[in-house]
Amino acid sequence: MNILDILEKKKNGINLNKEEIEFFIKGYTDGTIADYQAAALIMAICINGMNEEEILNLTVAMTNSGDKIDFSDIADNIVDKHSTGGVGDKVTIILAPIISALGVPVAKMSGRGLGITGGTADKLASIPGYDLEISIEEFKKNVKEIGISLITQSLNLAPADKKIYALRDSISCTNSIPLISSSIMSKKIASGANAIVLDVTCGNGAFAKNVIEARELANLMKKIGNLAGKPTVCVLTSMEEPLGRFVGNILEIKESVEFLKGNFEEDVKEVVLEIGSRMLALAGFSNDFDYNKDKMLEVINNGKALEKFIQLVERQKGDLSYIYNLDKFEKAKYVLPIYSDKDGYVSKLDALTIGKVSVGLGAGRIKKEDSIDYTVGLELCKKVSDKVSNGEIIAKIYAKSEEDAVKFSSQVFSAFEISKDVVNYKSPIIEII
Repeated sequence: MNILDILEKKKNGINLNKEEIEFFIKGYTDGTIADYQAAALIMAICINGMNEEEILNLTVAMTNSGDKIDFSDIADNIVDKHSTGGVGDKVTIILAPIISALGVPVAKMSGRGLGITGGTADKLASIPGYDLEISIEEFKKNVKEIGISLITQSLNLAPADKKIYALRDSISCTNSIPLISSSIMSKKIASGANAIVLDVTCGNGAFAKNVIEARELANLMKKIGNLAGKPTVCVLTSMEEPLGRFVGNILEIKESVEFLKGNFEEDVKEVVLEIGSRMLALAGFSNDFDYNKDKMLEVINNGKALEKFIQLVERQKGDLSYIYNLDKFEKAKYVLPIYSDKDGYVSKLDALTIGKVSVGLGAGRIKKEDSIDYTVGLELCKKVSDKVSNGEIIAKIYAKSEEDAVKFSSQVFSAFEISKDVVNYKSPIIEII
């Protein structure tokens, strides 16, 4: 068996068997298969797809490529959460401390940014000093002692996925159901959770462009989770427009802290409460989702959720002075307001365009080696259903230079559509699977 034969099969649309998939994963993990060979196979998978058996075998092989965490000595039931990605998605940063403040341990391994979707790990890394790469032992210790830890992928935990994840981003292979589902579920299974809640985003700013694609991805991941003995619930959410008011790493950290203080946007609130209520139910907290949502709001209002976030940042060596004083964060060198040219109501705010602008400004990566500019991004001063007047600011571009801001101004302006007719607010929650 060799990688060239495997490449030839998948190039021609022939299904790979379990042994061939394991051979590839082992070889790419230990370095005997080169990046360019892996890139060729990933591209072939992206183009020709995989059947269900191949996807299951790929997930298992990636899960087994490194260590697996056992939390049985810490808690009976740890529930993990993951999103398939979106623009302005800061849900994990907000939700994790809320769930932990209610006594349910949260142990989460998050990825870096991929394509137009911002990565939770990149956002946390924008907090000066925050250590995302603590040891597995310290990860478990934090969960045991303070009930929460958020890290990036360890070199020893699903290492095959970590390499493939970065490579996919650099060769434009982020939009593949086999690769997305196996990536997400291998991390979830390896990271020791007993149950999983998945935020499957749907719309222009997500991989799944419509509900049919989102359901296909959700059902596949739910099946993988259940076969692995991890009860899995999928919440389908809209990503037609960005989530919340800010897009960009520092900007989203600041928005997350404001949420934990009780200052939240309605769309973010709905997604956080819906996903959180499902997590709490799977953890055995309560099967009454409305009750769960009320308890989540309670720990926000009494300050316990923010206190838990502060504990997390402190434990992972982040500089708390930035959390206590958000104005201390480094700011973009140039801010350019974008103005409406008519009266009316925002009828569309294109998440894909906003995501591309965010990456272009430097908030995301084009190549896996690219560095992130934590300061840049966008503020969406108006969202869908908001009333707007001619000459009113609808968005702000936060850029490293005036040249960059002006370069992307027309794209940001074009992302907004304004209607004369009243536009009603639409919930971002589509359905539960």
